[in-house]
Formats: sequence, structure tokens, C-alpha cells
Amino acid sequence: MSNWYLYLLECRGGSLYSGISNNVEKRYAAHQAGKGARYTRSFPPQRIALIVEYTSKSEALKAEHAVKAMSAAQKRAWLAANVPHLADGE
Repeated sequence: MSNWYLYLLECRGGSLYSGISNNVEKRYAAHQAGKGARYTRSFPPQRIALIVEYTSKSEALKAEHAVKAMSAAQKRAWLAANVPHLADGE
């Protein structure tokens, strides 16, 4: 059984995109090449902001659904809580 990951990308314009994958590096490369999601074709990713590991695809999907239900402000607060240096404005 392979691990699955929820990832957040910071995209052009400062927006955040969330997705899941069992190979984040490969998925990120696809997003950068314009072969990922429709959203990232319009707003290309600038960096991976966060990766959270899950033991199953089901868990990762549930987490992604919860993140997608958040407002932009809630996503940024959640991101800052999980990546402490972001709270300092770095």
C-alpha cells in the first residue's frame, strides 16, 4: 500500500490550489507543464507550499475535500499553522 499526499500549491497571483497524489513531485511537474488541473493551466504554480502525508487515498481525499471547503483566509491560516515560518511573513 502506497502513501498518499495532500499538497497545496501557491499559484500565480498568490492563490492556493490543493490536490492529492501518491507522487507529488511528478504531479507538480505536470502542473508546471500545463498538463495538471485546468486551474493550474490558468494560474501556473510557483511553489509547493505544503505536503501532508496520509496512509490511504481515502484519507487524502477527505482531507482535500475539507481544505477545498475552506475560505481563502481559512486556507492561509491553516497553512501558516502547519508551516510556522509563514506566520512570520517569510
